Amino acid sequence: MTVPDPCQLPGLPQDAQGPIFAEPWQAQAFALVLRLHAERAFAWSEWAQALSCERAREPDLDGSRYYTHWVAALEALLTAHGLVTEADLAERKKAWEHAYRHTPHGKPVELPGQ
Repeated sequence: MTVPDPCQLPGLPQDAQGPIFAEPWQAQAFALVLRLHAERAFAWSEWAQALSCERAREPDLDGSRYYTHWVAALEALLTAHGLVTEADLAERKKAWEHAYRHTPHGKPVELPGQ
């Protein structure tokens, strides 16, 4: 299987060396999509379509929400493929919210059992 060049996605924040990330979670989300595609969880054309739909739904003129769209597209695609449920996503988001609200300032946010 030929792996597409993710740098060809329109709007991807990048410089001469490739994608750039303002926060670690952005790099993790980027890597997760590439890995799931490599594992054949979805076709690259499906991914590009899902990301395009998210970006069209909530236009982002300055690129600051690009990776927020990236995560929303991934959630939609994984839900559509039955790899995760809406309830699973809601439960995980609630757990993260609880974790970050109860983590002392300056400490890494971690979920129990991770």
